[in-house]
Amino acid sequence: MSIWSDMVTIVSATLSGDINFKVVQSYRSAGAWFVFAPLTVLGAFAFHYLYKKVPWIDRHLERTIIVYSYIVIALIIFVGVIQRFGFSSQVPWSTTIPPLLFMIMAWYGCSFNVKLRTHLSFSEFRSKMSPKGQFAALTLDNALWFIFAIIVVTTTARVTVNTYDNFAIVLGTDNVMRWWFIVTMPLCFIMLAARVVGNFFEDLANFRSGAPLIKQAVIGGDI
Repeated sequence: MSIWSDMVTIVSATLSGDINFKVVQSYRSAGAWFVFAPLTVLGAFAFHYLYKKVPWIDRHLERTIIVYSYIVIALIIFVGVIQRFGFSSQVPWSTTIPPLLFMIMAWYGCSFNVKLRTHLSFSEFRSKMSPKGQFAALTLDNALWFIFAIIVVTTTARVTVNTYDNFAIVLGTDNVMRWWFIVTMPLCFIMLAARVVGNFFEDLANFRSGAPLIKQAVIGGDI
């Protein structure tokens, strides 16, 4: 199949929900990159402007997902330990759902910390550079994060559709589908790309105004 026909198959089948082996093959083709790269760009700008219009979402969306995921994980493990050592029984999914929730918590935490710039910031080293050097370094960071987001969105979309096509369920459950958890990954990295867009516009404004470009990042700090 040509790249164009693969792109059409991916878009039409995804919108209709008609996933089959032919569609899975299209997801594995080069056409997927031409679908999900523009989708990541458009989604990033859409989320960026959503953050601007609704400050509450900007400040609390990832935090809320992280905190509630952690609480649910802790409750499942806490109850599972009591059941196992107190009643010699255990819910089968108590050891399979927490890792999936941890996956969600970790990657949305990654998106939040990209906003805080706590991932490999090298602030002590970069603070000694000239403003142009600092801006170049920050722009390189943003470019690399954006490329990384496109790669993850495309590859996790492939995993999601493959899991959906195989009717994979979470081990220990009867009807909880694994793709329900995996599909959060492409969305998460589109949100991460939106944080990158916001960082770039902030850096550009600071560079033009002469404001400090490098700030001390604090993990878990307020924004």
